[in-house]
Amino acid sequence: MTRLPRSEPTDPGGPIRPGGDEVTRLVERAHRDHWSQVLASTVRVTRDLDLAQECAQEAYLRALRAWPGAVPDVPVAWLTTAARRIALDGLRRADLLRRKLPLLMEPGPPLGAAASDSADASDEPTDVLRLMFICCHPALAPDSRVALTLRLVGGLSTEEVAAGLLVPVATAAARITRAKKKIARAGIPFRVPSPTELPERLDTLLTVLQVMSAAGHTSVAGTLQRSDLTERAVRAARLLVAALPDPVVDDARALLAHLLLTRARGDSRIDGDGRLVLMADQDRTRWQGADLDEGLDLITAVLTSITTGGRSPGRFTVQAVIAGLHMNAPSFSETDWPELVRWYEALLRRWPTPVVRLNALVARSHLSGARRPELRAELAALEREPQLARYPYLPAAVAELLARWGDLDGAAVAYDRAIELSRNDVERQHLRARRDGLGGAGRRHGA
Repeated sequence: MTRLPRSEPTDPGGPIRPGGDEVTRLVERAHRDHWSQVLASTVRVTRDLDLAQECAQEAYLRALRAWPGAVPDVPVAWLTTAARRIALDGLRRADLLRRKLPLLMEPGPPLGAAASDSADASDEPTDVLRLMFICCHPALAPDSRVALTLRLVGGLSTEEVAAGLLVPVATAAARITRAKKKIARAGIPFRVPSPTELPERLDTLLTVLQVMSAAGHTSVAGTLQRSDLTERAVRAARLLVAALPDPVVDDARALLAHLLLTRARGDSRIDGDGRLVLMADQDRTRWQGADLDEGLDLITAVLTSITTGGRSPGRFTVQAVIAGLHMNAPSFSETDWPELVRWYEALLRRWPTPVVRLNALVARSHLSGARRPELRAELAALEREPQLARYPYLPAAVAELLARWGDLDGAAVAYDRAIELSRNDVERQHLRARRDGLGGAGRRHGA
């Protein structure tokens, strides 16, 4: 990576000396790639989420001071060891070790092993799994699980968590704080659940990883995508696939397939001028072949496993199949819409959310002989759903459908609403262009 001498994770003290753009970029990249790993390893020492978070943040600050003179060969090892040493020093100085350990202690390695100041690389995947499961513990409220996982595993700021969940910053902060207090107060252990606990715990965790990937697929602000978030979600799903037994693993494999198929389209969603390109207009030769092939192979293997075992496909499998049908079509117009609608109906039986109803409706609108009055009535019903009140993709979908059906004034109104709700600059630019492309109706409403 660099010809600078190797450094050890000691505190050089003094002010931060960024050392130029190269070191700053290295630290930023280490934060994107390894935040959850550094944090999870530190939690194993402190058994305290707040303290571990502070120590991990301090390790990144020390990297900004130390790396200008000596960039480590393995940044994640340096950061992990630094955070653990900071934690141990703090615990010793404040005599917190004896008081904090019982709060989250689990049966397992003796104190000396847990409190070692050297990072053990073999524990890192398990540490991240432990962190994910503690964030998604059933004792926590569902909305708190999502917020805490996005904050600690995803590394999002509280402001980004709030924007992703469509809630005020104070609400997101309160959910995260409540979750941490609950974990400490209830003595929730820092461990991977037992096989008997897995089915209940896994569904929540997979859902949260899906939310994390979605937050990366369309960023809450600025650029269209955050590849670091989609990468973290994929990496976490791979950890689960490697750790889970049959047949529980099928749900995790299906989620991984879905994430890979979604990521495969990433580059094709932006044209050379930085404008959003919808799936119907994407250059399919730009879809990432490795992700596409692995995703399709995975979902095929899951379907085979389910069929062989005489089981019904779960929600994550159905979602991955829907993504696979889209990706497997030679072109958008050649999509197997009847088959796609059948799978959406299967998804609605398993997960009847307003968002799924909207997506199923859009798929049905592509069927030959689709009944427009019925679709319009269903759209009107969805517009009354409180859960979709601030969901920008509802008015965006309404606008697209009304434009196709010739109601240009209605489409312009819907585009305006979508522009108002969207927080992503690239999406807003796209929506304005679509509205302005309506001709007179678009110009009247956009003026």
